[in-house]
Amino acid sequence: MFDITLDLIYGLILICIGLFFSLLGYVIYINTPEQAEDNRTHMDPLPNGLKLIWPAVLITTTLIEIFYRNSYLDKVEKKLKITGVSYILTAEQFVALRYVAAIICGFIALTLMLALKNFEHLFAFCSLALIGGFLFPTVWLSDTRKRREMEVIRALPVYLDFTTMAVEAGLNLSGAMQQALNKGPKGALRHEFSIVLRDMRSGITRAEALKRMDQRLNIDDISRFVNAMIQAEKMGSSMAKTLRIQSEQRRTERFQRAEKKAMEAPVKLVFPLIVFIFPVTFMVLGFPIAMKFIAM
Repeated sequence: MFDITLDLIYGLILICIGLFFSLLGYVIYINTPEQAEDNRTHMDPLPNGLKLIWPAVLITTTLIEIFYRNSYLDKVEKKLKITGVSYILTAEQFVALRYVAAIICGFIALTLMLALKNFEHLFAFCSLALIGGFLFPTVWLSDTRKRREMEVIRALPVYLDFTTMAVEAGLNLSGAMQQALNKGPKGALRHEFSIVLRDMRSGITRAEALKRMDQRLNIDDISRFVNAMIQAEKMGSSMAKTLRIQSEQRRTERFQRAEKKAMEAPVKLVFPLIVFIFPVTFMVLGFPIAMKFIAM
C-alpha cells in the first residue's frame, strides 16, 4: 500500500512538471512580440531532428533577439558561415537551440531520476544534463566544421584536375569551373564553387568571388589556391600552368597528411596497449601459474 502511494506521488510530480513546462512555454509565447514568418525559401531544409523542436526554437529566438547583443550574434554568425551551417540556422536560432537543448536534457534527466527514485543525486545529475545540453550544439558545430574541412581538402585536388584539363583544352576559367562542377563529386566544395560562379555571373570580379570563398571556408589549402590564382591573374601568368602546379601541390600535401597519420598510429596505440591489452594478457598467462602455486 505504501509503495503504491509513493508511485502515485511520483506520477503526480511528473505530471506537475510537465504542466509547469507547458504553462511556461505558453506564457513565453503570449508575452513575446509577434514573430516573423519562418521563411526558408533560400535556406537548406531542416534536419529531421530539428523539425521536432523547431517551434520551441522559434519562440526562444524572439527572446534571444531581445536580450543578446549584436556583437555576440555577429561572432556566432561568422562561426556558422565557416562551418556551413548558416544555410540551416541563423545566429539567433543557433543560440536559441542551445537553450532548448539544455531544457530538454534537463527535463529528461529530471524525469529519469524521479522514475528511479534517486533523490540523492537529483540536483547533480540534472545540473550536468543542463550543462551538457547547452554545450552539445557547440560540440556538434565543431565536429561539423572538422568533417567539412576534411571533405573540402580531399575533394580539392579532384576539382583542380578537372579545371586544369578544361583550361588546357581551351576553356576560360569560368567554363572550366562549370565543367568541374558537372564532373566533380558532390559535397561542400562543389557548393562553394557554385557560389563562386553565381557571384561572377552577378557582376563580381573573379578575384573578389574567390576571396569570398576563402573567407567562407577559412582553410589553408583554399587560401593558398586563391592567392595563387589572384597572383597569376595580376601578373598575367598562364592559368593552366598555375592550376597544374596547384593540383600537384595539393595532391602532394594530401599524401603527406596520410603518411603523417600512418606514422602517428603506432604512437596512439601505446596507451590502449599498456592500459587494456597488456594487463589482460598477463592475467591470462599468469592465472594458471598462480593456481599451481596455490595448489602446492
